[in-house]
Amino acid sequence: MAELKIVSDSNRESCGVTQQRSQGSELTEIAGNNFMEVTFFILSGFSNHPELQVSLFIMFLFIYLITVLGNVGLILIIRIDSQLHIPMYFFLSNLALIDKFYSSTVTPKALVNLQSIQKTISFIGCFVQMYFFVGLVCSECFLLGSMAYDHYVSICNPLLYPVIMSQKMCMWLGVIPYMIGFTNSLVSIYMISRLAFCEVSINHFFCDTTALLALSCVDAFSTEMVIFVLAGFTLLSSLFIITVTYIAIISAILQIRSAASRQKAFSTCVSHIMGVTVFYGSLIFMYLQPDNTSSLTQAQVASVFYTIVIPMLNPLIYSLRNNDVKNALLKAFQKLFP
Repeated sequence: MAELKIVSDSNRESCGVTQQRSQGSELTEIAGNNFMEVTFFILSGFSNHPELQVSLFIMFLFIYLITVLGNVGLILIIRIDSQLHIPMYFFLSNLALIDKFYSSTVTPKALVNLQSIQKTISFIGCFVQMYFFVGLVCSECFLLGSMAYDHYVSICNPLLYPVIMSQKMCMWLGVIPYMIGFTNSLVSIYMISRLAFCEVSINHFFCDTTALLALSCVDAFSTEMVIFVLAGFTLLSSLFIITVTYIAIISAILQIRSAASRQKAFSTCVSHIMGVTVFYGSLIFMYLQPDNTSSLTQAQVASVFYTIVIPMLNPLIYSLRNNDVKNALLKAFQKLFP
């Protein structure tokens, strides 16, 4: 069993310490309230429904396999077919890469825990999982903004598109989301790691920031405010970029006289609009829930949707509605099975 340390949240350096060991745990008492300095956490999400764990395991495993195959397949198709070596598909391959990796930070551990009696994760493992998950989700928010800008340039400035969306511009629009996302995540992880925890049982199936904050037994107001500001900046700024961009796109489309041309221009954005709506809808539902017990179950359901289901849906959304990808996929099958 992993080791637990229970210590005081005040005057730790100045007060006397008495220790005793009991059943693999180290208990340290100091005058004042007690808290835990933990070396592991218990991911207790869905533990209240043991009858569902086999069904959830099968469902999660199936979705994860489709997610990996779909996103890796989309990346390979874009890389193999030279006709897809344009900015739009460069961003789409990055989106598939993010979806594949951030699903992989959560789903494999969830699958293991669904079949384990001890649903534990180490302290370091928990924070590593949270770092990559938060970083990748934040990166996806801004990458969706980069994709919206690419659509804006292609529709509103088609003649200048090759000049504006140069290789250098594409590189920056692809790298900046990762820089912002992982900087955001690093600050959040640093603030949470400085907290003291009263419990080790996380009421979730992965290490989420809100779930860990709920375990803190010290004043976490400053940490909560920092994370709230960072999350608000990520969601609102990226959503603002996408909204303003699509206002300009819709305005430009409405000025096109030909109905066929309007439909063709709008069809290039439909997949992106669907992806943005599903992704941001689940995030907003997740993080704007009131803090009560009933909402925790709802939050877990929303988390399943955007951590496990959305990474599977994105390659389907962006490929089934895209003739270029479907044609590239057809050519690849014809080469494999002539």
